Amino acid sequence: MSKQTVIKPLNAISEKGLNLFTEDYLIDENADQPDAVILRSFNMHEMDLPASLRAIGRAGAGVNNIPLDVCTDKGIPVFNTPGANANAVKELVITSLIASSRQMFDGVAWAKTLIGKGDEVPKLVETGKKQFVGKEIQGKTLGVIGLGAIGARVANDALELGMDVIGYDPFISVDMAWKLSRSVKRVHNIDELFKEVDYISIHVPLIPETKGLLNKAAFEKMKDNVYILNFSRGGLVDDDDITVALEEGTVGKYITDFPNAKTLDMKNTISIPHLGASSEESEENCAMMAAEELMAYLETGNIRNSVNFPDAALPYQGHPRVTAFHQNVPKMVSKITSEVSDVNLNIVDMTNRSYKDHAYTIIDLEGEIAESDFNALVKRLEAIEGMVTTRVIK
Repeated sequence: MSKQTVIKPLNAISEKGLNLFTEDYLIDENADQPDAVILRSFNMHEMDLPASLRAIGRAGAGVNNIPLDVCTDKGIPVFNTPGANANAVKELVITSLIASSRQMFDGVAWAKTLIGKGDEVPKLVETGKKQFVGKEIQGKTLGVIGLGAIGARVANDALELGMDVIGYDPFISVDMAWKLSRSVKRVHNIDELFKEVDYISIHVPLIPETKGLLNKAAFEKMKDNVYILNFSRGGLVDDDDITVALEEGTVGKYITDFPNAKTLDMKNTISIPHLGASSEESEENCAMMAAEELMAYLETGNIRNSVNFPDAALPYQGHPRVTAFHQNVPKMVSKITSEVSDVNLNIVDMTNRSYKDHAYTIIDLEGEIAESDFNALVKRLEAIEGMVTTRVIK
């Protein structure tokens, strides 16, 4: 890169992440025309995307705060950091699993009411503790919905604590399948999980297909007094339906990391103020991973962990490189290579990967290439019907 590339943080980002950017980059939180932004929870839906913007790095897994459709239409890849905060969330899930079973949250809140009781406190504790008799998790069955970076860790650790574990994930990746203990019983129908478990921990993204996944119909298939832990997204559980299930005792307790006005008023609900990924280590890991993804894309065009572009990479050997983001339609690759040939340039290496309605092509070219030849090629590529954006990396 011949000039400094401007990175604009939209939230407070860990210094360990920002410090990874080399002297080729300028970190400027006041930039009007940044080349890339890095953020955590900032709401980009209300932001006018600058014309200069080439990439977005989300230091975390969820991207509900980013207008993905707009970014895709403009050819802007959005990166997230799956797995970087997985240990932090897993630890809080396991903590909440045990603490809620032993009625610790309620007990601690009750103990606070004894302030000012003086010497009576020890006696009051001994008589009052009876209302907080809990249950042990050993020998109970945990159902884990979603066996990704977090869900697999939750499942494995629950096994170590003596629980039986049933997992459901029709889209489990090969990598996660290798990491998942063989002792986890996998089912291919979520209803099988519902009818067998004492606890449910949900770890899937919030998309139209999963909104309200745990609803009246699901609760009716579960054991009475099931405990539900939601450390993924609030919308995965239907608030109105679980309110009724809690009142009727179908659901014994609901532990959510996403409080709202309804959950705060629900019976037998523990509302945690979105602390799942709130650890120093998690914030550092996410920031570092997002910075690395942004630099890889800006410097080489390689893509890893984008939520709206396909993963695509070629080893960068210093050859002049052209990237193209385009509609995933027949003959597009042949049209691109034909334009390269028509300006008398040779292809050294290339790759093409698709994701939904779009595809991404990386082409390495041979030899030194004059600026005029590059400009001619870019104009030809941009004229192809279905082309969204092109980039030249040299």
